[in-house]
Amino acid sequence: MNMELSRRAFLRTSGAGLAGSTLGAFGFGEAEAAVAAYVKPFHLANTVEARNTCTYCSVACGIIIFSKGDLRKGEKADIVHIEGDADHPTNRGTLCPKGAALKDIVKSETRLTQPMVRKPGSDKFEPIAWDAALDKIARAMKDDRDANFIAKNKDGVTVNRWLTTGFLAASATTNETAFATYKVVRSTGMLGFDNQARV
Repeated sequence: MNMELSRRAFLRTSGAGLAGSTLGAFGFGEAEAAVAAYVKPFHLANTVEARNTCTYCSVACGIIIFSKGDLRKGEKADIVHIEGDADHPTNRGTLCPKGAALKDIVKSETRLTQPMVRKPGSDKFEPIAWDAALDKIARAMKDDRDANFIAKNKDGVTVNRWLTTGFLAASATTNETAFATYKVVRSTGMLGFDNQARV
């Protein structure tokens, strides 16, 4: 049987064979899937899974945090792995480069783990207790609002505006939290209100 094969047909056939073998090498073959199914359970043995939301941007991708110690119970835990949540409707297990690097950010030596304050005239930040930081913020907000609140405009119309302070909210949050944040911020009269998705 005489079969003629053009150069174009040869390249097309060779390309299809190369694509098929590449898919097998990348783990899409049956043998590789069997090995992956056998190895995966041992990769994160003796860890506790906690689902959360990625801290970046406004997409709100789902992540799974694997730790030695139970984060869900507030225990001190060592995070050993973070990956995308395949069951999450937003990202279906995928993560961008920033999300994929979350573990390194959590374990970074430069990561802040407590509030810091720079006192007047100082050139450095110093640690402050959480309660003291919240009290300081609340006091500054109250003083500024009392000094700058606009109850009525020049025509005598009630406007209840506070224009000298703004609020930057988190965008990777639940609808319920976002609604509560919006109501609290707007109830103070603040007009400057945004979130990190647009920064």
